[in-house]
Amino acid sequence: MWKVLKIAILGAECTGKTTLLAGMAAHLRALGARVSVVDEVLRHWCAAQGRTPRADEQAAIMQAQIAAVNAATACDYLLCDTTPLVTAVYSDLLFGDQSLYPVAVVQQRRYQLTLLAGTDLPWQADGIQRDGPAVRDEMDQLLRDVLRRYAIPSFWVSGSGAARLGCALEALGPVRKGVR
Repeated sequence: MWKVLKIAILGAECTGKTTLLAGMAAHLRALGARVSVVDEVLRHWCAAQGRTPRADEQAAIMQAQIAAVNAATACDYLLCDTTPLVTAVYSDLLFGDQSLYPVAVVQQRRYQLTLLAGTDLPWQADGIQRDGPAVRDEMDQLLRDVLRRYAIPSFWVSGSGAARLGCALEALGPVRKGVR
């Protein structure tokens, strides 16, 4: 019997997180695993509000992401399209607010595997959240710095299509052995 393996997919905008999550979920389900997926709360929030959040709304978005993870159904793999850490990093980058880091770091440490989606994919505007390639690169650098600062292990995912998926699945190998 498997324990739940919590996997976080982090990255700046337009780094293929949602596509990677879908590919991983499909692959694991094809192997007979029970997979639950937690979508990015921020994406849904922006669609519902028709705008990006203000500084004073960041903490509530982070709490909603935590609640979504806590409400996930029983599974073998819990795949999360971003985590509160990304909300904290965006809050720092866009508003100079570092107050969300303590909660976000505690939450991030609850994942057995953190995948960091590389910026090697072409940037594409696809909705209200999109700030552009310069902000994407700045976000990516700050996210890497935060992972290092708080000693949160991560596995860098690169390539496109099947190669990107293969890179992510390769990272599962060592982690999966520890959850049987």
